[in-house]
This record gives sequence, C-alpha cells and structure tokens, in this order.
Amino acid sequence: MAAKSAAVRPVVKMRSTAGTGTTYVTRKNRRNDPDRLVLRKYDPVVRRHVEFREER
Repeated sequence: MAAKSAAVRPVVKMRSTAGTGTTYVTRKNRRNDPDRLVLRKYDPVVRRHVEFREER
C-alpha cells in the first residue's frame, strides 16, 4: 500500500528562482497538480519571499 500512496504524492524539490541555490522539500498531489509547482516561499539568503519552482 505504501507504493500506491507514494505514486500519488511524490516528494518534490523546490529551488529558488533568485539563483541562491536554496531549496525546500515538499509533497504534491500529482492528480490535482500535474504541472510543475510554483510557490512563493522565504529565501533566507536574499531575506525576502521569492518564487520557488519544482525541480525534476
């Protein structure tokens, strides 16, 4: 059963668009968000919120 839930909710790495190399790790629902995920999160290197995009 663990393989089925892992297939629907994979772990994705989010990388900062500010070019600092900062990453977040999160899970996403592949059925609801089939495209690459984009979230505004805090980047501690530049000390402000920037867009983080899903990396594959």
